Amino acid sequence: MMIADEGMMLEADYQYLLLILGMGLVTYIPRWFPLFLFSQRRLPPWFVEWLDLIPVAILSALVFSELFVSGNPRQLELLQPRSIVAIPTFLFALKTRSLGGTVIVGMALFWGATAYF
Repeated sequence: MMIADEGMMLEADYQYLLLILGMGLVTYIPRWFPLFLFSQRRLPPWFVEWLDLIPVAILSALVFSELFVSGNPRQLELLQPRSIVAIPTFLFALKTRSLGGTVIVGMALFWGATAYF
């Protein structure tokens, strides 16, 4: 009886190993392929500028939805504690360029806003 259980365990371990390797491959190939494809080519300047905007666009979409959209069903709400606190925090970040200070100021302002709202 023990031998059958050990065989099943080895088969399950093998399947998990294949699953993890497959997930790694599926994650690695989409990252590697554009690097391989575009590393030997000269890209037009307008395309490079466009590629530089992608991280900002993704971050903006994530931040906007977190700050201004809430509820179920999702609704646009401009005046909520998160969006009100974001403005002075953003101004502090622009003025000081300090990541640690921005995090501390944002957390303190959010704590204060949630205490009063």
